[in-house]
Amino acid sequence: MAVGPLPRPVPGPPGALAGRSRRPRVWCTGRVHETPEELVALQALLDASAARAGAHLAEVITPDRRLDAEALCSRLQGMCLLVVATVTADGRPLAGPVDGYWLHGAFHFSSSRRSVRMRHLAQRPAISASHLPGEALAVTVHGRAELFDVLDPGRPELKEAMLEAYLPSQPGFADWLEATDPVGARIEADALFTFALPR
Repeated sequence: MAVGPLPRPVPGPPGALAGRSRRPRVWCTGRVHETPEELVALQALLDASAARAGAHLAEVITPDRRLDAEALCSRLQGMCLLVVATVTADGRPLAGPVDGYWLHGAFHFSSSRRSVRMRHLAQRPAISASHLPGEALAVTVHGRAELFDVLDPGRPELKEAMLEAYLPSQPGFADWLEATDPVGARIEADALFTFALPR
């Protein structure tokens, strides 16, 4: 579970767009969560973001280095480490790592309701996040955080993804999660940029 500045729980505690000639190859073929309609909306966001990119960014992220919606969703399987930036009351950025999940075309993460990060987002929802597992792949999003209760049975996707990720190595994670006061965040993107070196 992403818990802001707190350490990740350990075992034992309680409880490329169609038609391109060089589309980056998908290296993961796991289960995706996106509906066809969500993929269409995601592709529109990717296209609009690329069209609005500044001159320098457009020079770096050339068309053959962009992922299309389907390839992006195939890449972002399981837990994806993110660096998330929020804004302090006096306008300073505050960045830190979280465990993220790509669900229904958006990054999600969680933290304690008492964390600095979630208190920032409750007051100022502006957010940026990057997934940068190495120099060959980068996904960056700018937008607003929508907060929700991780334990809400009406929104089970994040909790289910977390349990799938952690239970094999942390049998007590489900009890630990139930005993905390976790808040989830879904990043509603205004802009989304991908970079992937062709293989």
